[in-house]
Amino acid sequence: MASVVEYKGLKAGYHCGYCDAEEGKVSCGMWAHSMTVQDYQDLIDRGWRRSGKYVYKPVMNQTCCPQYTIRCRPLQFQPSKSHKKVLKKMLKFLAKGEISKGNYEDEPMEPTMEDTVAGDFGLINKLDIQCDLKTFSDDLTERFESEEKKKGKSPKEEESSELIQSQAMEEKLGSGEPSHPVKVPSVPKPGKGADLSKPPCRKAKEIRKERKRLKLMQQNPAGQPEGFQAQGESPSLFPPKANKSNQPKSLEDLIFESLPENASHKLEVRVVRSSPASSQFKATFQESYQVYKRYQMVIHKDPPDKPTVSQFTRFLCSSPLEAENPPNGPDCGYGSFHQQYWLDGRIIAVGVIDVLPYCVSSVYLYYDPDYSFLSLGVYSALREIAFTRQLHQKTSQLSYYYMGFYIHSCPKMKYKGQYRPSDLLCPETYIWVPIEQCLPSLENSKYCRFNQDPEAVDEGRSKDPDRLQVFYKKAIMPYGVYKKQQRDPGEEAAVLQYARLVGQPCSERMLLFRN
Repeated sequence: MASVVEYKGLKAGYHCGYCDAEEGKVSCGMWAHSMTVQDYQDLIDRGWRRSGKYVYKPVMNQTCCPQYTIRCRPLQFQPSKSHKKVLKKMLKFLAKGEISKGNYEDEPMEPTMEDTVAGDFGLINKLDIQCDLKTFSDDLTERFESEEKKKGKSPKEEESSELIQSQAMEEKLGSGEPSHPVKVPSVPKPGKGADLSKPPCRKAKEIRKERKRLKLMQQNPAGQPEGFQAQGESPSLFPPKANKSNQPKSLEDLIFESLPENASHKLEVRVVRSSPASSQFKATFQESYQVYKRYQMVIHKDPPDKPTVSQFTRFLCSSPLEAENPPNGPDCGYGSFHQQYWLDGRIIAVGVIDVLPYCVSSVYLYYDPDYSFLSLGVYSALREIAFTRQLHQKTSQLSYYYMGFYIHSCPKMKYKGQYRPSDLLCPETYIWVPIEQCLPSLENSKYCRFNQDPEAVDEGRSKDPDRLQVFYKKAIMPYGVYKKQQRDPGEEAAVLQYARLVGQPCSERMLLFRN
């Protein structure tokens, strides 16, 4: 199915949760009825980000707190001293039940969801009602069913087989049963010319080194290789690695250090598909929501009536991303997931993530405030980095961890720059620049173009808007045809603004809904 979006245009003058300016926030947004993982990957590589089904892009040179897309490079990642402290603290707690005293108030914290979105909850609620129109979805289903019939496969058949497959996968993985990935490096399809939004080509030597490292990891697994591992399994599952004194411990060594037989606690991390909701997701929905509700009330001081089930569903469970399970993709498939942290049979934290063709993208984290002492914000980020490394073993191009937005002008959001090596996205040419090269400019100015080449332009820019795809009156047509039927002068400005922001490749693949 193609991506279907409804462009909502510019939203200016909103309250900013970062600097508290009453009317400082400026962004453009669209409602995504459905979206392929490739389209969303290309959009986040142009500075977009989703909150539920609302996909938005800050207007960087106008908004009060410019939000730069940040990604970490997990294959080269080395945990810092403070990261190691957090991992040791968790191991001590699991092994002996030790609760380390000390200040954990400075735990990095994502802002509440209304802060991350251009508008407020009201805007999204309104869009949810306006956009999920029954007639719209009927038109769309009708249209795609006729397309599928031509191909000779009913969409229902496809959906049910996919669901059964993903649930069976999940049941196996959720049990903590070790599954042994077969390393099949998949080859990205040859594209026309170099695409700057994709990961850069790596030198053969670097790839050989990486393969060797991963082969060693597989021969001597420091934990079950799939990321659905129980922490504190019987030590026989985790043979201690011969650790040469000059060899620093890897992230996996630190996470999966073997625990004693009589460990005080057991931690298990399960990845469950949230959209479409899998059986495991449905079975744990209520428990997960209660953790979210307590988190919002205690950490973000929400009144009890604010974190409702519908708000939770709309922001953290609904996703426009279509689930995909290609044979060369990760075993869990692509799409939206909840990574649940189970301590002694109870959920204590949930990381909301998207698994995309080139990355794991972190959406949000909420946790039980009673476990704040475990620094779960940092711990979950390190687990998500390890998870990305693991998915990379089977799907070689999946090699980045996107942490959302880096906001240099907001002290509480600068912690994301501590996961090195990492890159920031240039807001004008959409190339990735190592964060060290960006920081001096950001000290001088909130808004910066990171690309030092003054001649460089946005390679993916909209060059031919007439080829943009429009979905209008049950028909799909290029914008060149659609615009001949339009009288409204404002219509062209909106469509061209959309084309400029999503770029040429996405504008030709995604369907822009007009009514």
